[in-house]
Amino acid sequence: MEHGTGLIQAVIFEAADRNNIGGSAYGGQRSICCTPDLAKLEGCKQGEVIRIPSATEINWPMVLSIQFNGNDLSTQMNNAEVPIKKTGMHNLFFIACDPKLKGTVMSGKTVWKNPDGYLPGRMAPLMTFYVYMAIAYLLLSAIWFSQYMRFWEDILQLQHCIAAVIGLGLFEMILWYLDYSNFNKTGMRPVVTTAWVVTVGAIKKTLSRLLILSVSMGYGVVRPTLGGLTSKVLLIGATYFVASELLDITEHVGTINDVSGRARLFLGLPDAFLDAFLILWIFTSLSKTLEQLQAKRISVKLDIYRKFSNALAVAVIASVAWITYEIYFKATDPFNERWQSAWIITAFWDILSFALLCVICYLWAPSQSSQRYAYSEDVGEEFDDEEAQSLTRGQSNGDVSLVKQEQKNG
Repeated sequence: MEHGTGLIQAVIFEAADRNNIGGSAYGGQRSICCTPDLAKLEGCKQGEVIRIPSATEINWPMVLSIQFNGNDLSTQMNNAEVPIKKTGMHNLFFIACDPKLKGTVMSGKTVWKNPDGYLPGRMAPLMTFYVYMAIAYLLLSAIWFSQYMRFWEDILQLQHCIAAVIGLGLFEMILWYLDYSNFNKTGMRPVVTTAWVVTVGAIKKTLSRLLILSVSMGYGVVRPTLGGLTSKVLLIGATYFVASELLDITEHVGTINDVSGRARLFLGLPDAFLDAFLILWIFTSLSKTLEQLQAKRISVKLDIYRKFSNALAVAVIASVAWITYEIYFKATDPFNERWQSAWIITAFWDILSFALLCVICYLWAPSQSSQRYAYSEDVGEEFDDEEAQSLTRGQSNGDVSLVKQEQKNG
């Protein structure tokens, strides 16, 4: 066969050197393959990939050639080991300049390994991050469960829910670390392990949102039950869990690379819509609860809910700002050259969720007066200033939380 006929080339290059692949004749459209005009202008070989040596490494980008022999309909590439000495985002393309090879089917695998293991560079910092997050959840759970066991007889249903979210959060962080650690050591992501991780994460995200919604409705503090709203809350929770589970499974289970933009958008839309709906419902319920407390002049509870609403407003503003930054980050980095800081995009949401959980734990910490405090209005007692002072033992300005009450009583 003639030179270049039946030729497939594997091209390995760093994203920063992407302009070293291909060329343009007479200022026209850029071509990856050497055309007759480019062969005359740049001295490349017609029918092959145009490669311009890097200014820092003459053998880079690297091109490996695979040739079909005679009339063979198949060929095999020998195993090749390519040492990469420079830190960066590297790409591997298989290019066929011969139009006769259009529709060629390729099968096989590539193995990429960093000095510290198989974990991709943009994912590696997350393994360390999950260790710190697990420690943070462990400390929070130690503080919470010490109070939880101390005032076991006075625990509210709301505080049971908070304990469940803390436990799931700790479990999720440990599972993420184990998943990443196994991937780093073996280069494989077992489907079962990753599926467990994303399922626990979806459950935790769902319970977290239902917890915030229930608190906003006054559950456990203003009202003992959600009444007729229980079925609606459970329905939105089940719907959110399904949407979150499908998105996370597609994004993580059995895959390493991000899903394509169109698939990510399609699967992310239901999740984003449900989040927006929940935020609207939460603030609507919170507004009604604040109006109710203000009308009845229940100063201590009103103060707690004002602090909660302020924290929630800060979280929403931070979320919107971060989403805007995330869109800007991805739009201005099409070649993933800022991969070393990409892990922060994922980490932010875990940090924000943990911070909001800490606020809820602070405001609704277990105490010996939890039952009386929570349901004082529901049993028809007058929650006047004198009773507020008796519950808080000397806190006369009404600016107290359940945590402060517990500390004074302890």
